Amino acid sequence: MSGPDPGSSDDERTDGGADPRRGSSDQDGRSPDAPTAGRDESGADVTIEDDGIVRWFLRTDEETVVLARDVVSSVAIVAVVGLLLFAVSGIWPPLVAVESESMVPNMQKGDLIFITDSDRFVGDDPVEGTGVVTLATARETGYEKFNRPGDVIIFRPDGSEYETPVIHRAHFWVEEGENWVDTKADEEITGAVTCEQVRTCPAPHDGFVTKGDNNNGYDQFGNSVSTVVKPEWVTGKATFRIPWLGHIRLAFDQLFSGTIAPSPAVWDAGLDSASPQLTGGPDGPAAVDGVGASAGIGTGTGIAAGTAAAAIGRSRR
Repeated sequence: MSGPDPGSSDDERTDGGADPRRGSSDQDGRSPDAPTAGRDESGADVTIEDDGIVRWFLRTDEETVVLARDVVSSVAIVAVVGLLLFAVSGIWPPLVAVESESMVPNMQKGDLIFITDSDRFVGDDPVEGTGVVTLATARETGYEKFNRPGDVIIFRPDGSEYETPVIHRAHFWVEEGENWVDTKADEEITGAVTCEQVRTCPAPHDGFVTKGDNNNGYDQFGNSVSTVVKPEWVTGKATFRIPWLGHIRLAFDQLFSGTIAPSPAVWDAGLDSASPQLTGGPDGPAAVDGVGASAGIGTGTGIAAGTAAAAIGRSRR
């Protein structure tokens, strides 16, 4: 009676056939229909069947899944940062990239500007109901933004939804019918021009008179940027700047011609106050016109650029 071959091992006896305890599974315990396993950081196999799709997605080392995971995490980080900025700002988009030099030296071309709702972070003695402190008032209270008295505001020229928003400093508040050229304007800016020569004087309504720090004329005087700015046209206030980062948004805007994210802009217009250009208005009195340029609001780069673009706008000054 022959017994087991003493020279053979258990492994040799079972090598040629399937282990009945494994049924139709392979030697690793997976069925033939199970997805290919990846491995986690410890080297252990990770499968959808054994670990579930979420754990598999988070732990597998398969290249395509790792790439998708990186994309999702990048977009999620940008989205979280954008939501946090929105929570603080109260405005969307909360960032703007400067395109021009009308606010030099206090804002440079390519700066990224964080903006907030006008009723947040209010300085001393704002115009009632606006949250905006004008340059005229700030000179008395000592309140400064971007190295000069008064708030820098973002507004829609003439209240138009179709015009690019402007980012300039609020110089003073005027009331409807006020002869502001003679009563409040700086003579160094207006020169010998009188109210009768300016289209926006007397003031057609209550609002702000604005000016770029690097411009020679008021936006309502010689730059043809906007009439007197109503409070409801103000979309935000500039809070602080991050140098250079706005160039990313501007580069994408040039590359894609603004198709990444529709965005506002800020007009930059200058006027030589010593010799203003007087042009005959439609009703006869001369009006003062100037020359305009432009500026912008930003986005991001890489796969997360589209998400970042939603958080960064474009603005002309």
